[in-house]
Amino acid sequence: MSRPSQPKLTTADHNGVSVIQSQAHASAPSSSSLPAVVAGLQQVPQLIPADPSATGGKALAPSKMKKPTVDKDSDEYRQRRERNNLAVKKSRMRSKQKAMDTQQRVNELKEENERLEAKIKLLSKELSVLKDLFLEHAHNLAENVQPPAAEGASPAPNNTTTNGQ
Repeated sequence: MSRPSQPKLTTADHNGVSVIQSQAHASAPSSSSLPAVVAGLQQVPQLIPADPSATGGKALAPSKMKKPTVDKDSDEYRQRRERNNLAVKKSRMRSKQKAMDTQQRVNELKEENERLEAKIKLLSKELSVLKDLFLEHAHNLAENVQPPAAEGASPAPNNTTTNGQ
């Protein structure tokens, strides 16, 4: 069985960023035509610095890498700040709305709980009244019904007469 050939990858370090290029898309890197080289490359943040002794051999996360300074007077910077400010404002509004919705739901559940507790009290009183009525009725029935006589204690009078014998 033959395995399909995989394109070979080459890497280069350029300004603290590892660049991965497959040979299928590789173009000859030259310092004069940087945009032509970047067209066939995929940039990946470098986690391990080129000189491991510089940081004690530890990798740096992309967030820890030094970011290029930005001109705070540029239009791009102001646009990004405006977009970020709008996003923060929107996020805070959503958070406040969620808190208000949660509080409203808490209040509704408290009211429902109070209604249900009042209903429990009412039903408990009704049950108590009905139980008392039932017991009173059962007691009255027990008094009106006489218990049957025990067998062999005293025979009931016999009204039948015999023929002189």
